[in-house]
Amino acid sequence: MSALKRIHITWQRWRHDRRAVWISYAMLAALLALAPFVVGESLGRGWVRILDFAMLYVMLALGLNIVVGYAGLLDLGYIAFYAIGAYLYAMLASPHFGVHLPFWVVLPAGAVVAGIFGVLLGAPTLRLRGDYLAVVTLGFGEIIRIFLNNLDAPVNLTNGPQGINLIDPISIGPMSFAKTQTLFGISFPNLYLYYYLFLAATLLVIFVSLRLQDSRIGRAWVAIREDEVAAEAMGINTRNVKLLAFAMGASFGGLSGGLFAGFQGFVSPESFNLFESVIVVCMVVLGGMGNIAGVILGAILLTTLPEALRALGDLQRAVFGQVLVDPQALRMLVFGLALVLVMIFRPAGLLPSVRRRREFTSDSAVLQQEQASIYDTRR
Repeated sequence: MSALKRIHITWQRWRHDRRAVWISYAMLAALLALAPFVVGESLGRGWVRILDFAMLYVMLALGLNIVVGYAGLLDLGYIAFYAIGAYLYAMLASPHFGVHLPFWVVLPAGAVVAGIFGVLLGAPTLRLRGDYLAVVTLGFGEIIRIFLNNLDAPVNLTNGPQGINLIDPISIGPMSFAKTQTLFGISFPNLYLYYYLFLAATLLVIFVSLRLQDSRIGRAWVAIREDEVAAEAMGINTRNVKLLAFAMGASFGGLSGGLFAGFQGFVSPESFNLFESVIVVCMVVLGGMGNIAGVILGAILLTTLPEALRALGDLQRAVFGQVLVDPQALRMLVFGLALVLVMIFRPAGLLPSVRRRREFTSDSAVLQQEQASIYDTRR
């Protein structure tokens, strides 16, 4: 018996042992609770900030997974909803308009407004699929960015390319997340506080995604992804279900955008360009479309890997005594090469859903059978 098969059998036994499952959950909870302290002490505070952004990108990827992974609607302008949530938070909690609403009011408002914009995007595109839908959503994302870049005249709504700064930090009552807090004699710097807040929001998004996945709505999304005509023939209201997918995915993006604005204290149109949309799509595809665990893995990898590759400049100095290739260019080259290799050897993603894994397996089996049939006829 091969080592991989033994590992698979052990994993299957572990999955069905309830005590082992609860032990795994407890270990995972302890790891997540201690992560900022361990990372901060071993790698520095900068990596704790990267963890914070990883949580934001996990929320973004899970929101896009509803649209792309469940409903099968390719959205290349998803970052626009992130921008809407961020700018709404900035407008309602900064000196820009002289309004300073609490975050527990602004944050849900950003999610709701982003969801409305998701419906506005989905309504005209109900009959589009594939490449055509991708082009329309790409245009929507660029339109939102251009609007944010130019809505500083005649009425200054977004402050144009300069962005909005001095945004109020997130605070709960007297406790501000921008300041170091002490609890039970333990000092929690602001980056650590934001990590726990983002972790709580991420767990909420994961819980909602899990409930949606196993609900009637989630099954309706999968049916539309597999065959929209057959789904409509079975009585599924494809129009409402697709609009709901756009709205739910957009609301997750708006929630993440509001948290980003409160964390960063500054927003500008340059933070919401096309590259960000492509990266979020890569997170979903690389991790495994339709599988929540795979999407989380993809988001964490694509957030941390580019930062880890920054050490390539120091590596060149250590090996060659000088920098031969620009570290930024080499970093993106290695990053792109890693994505290409994963798509070649794991086309379904690193952790694909069971359904998607079966689709790829059956497709390869059908291809082999067709090739064998062609070979037989030629003989």
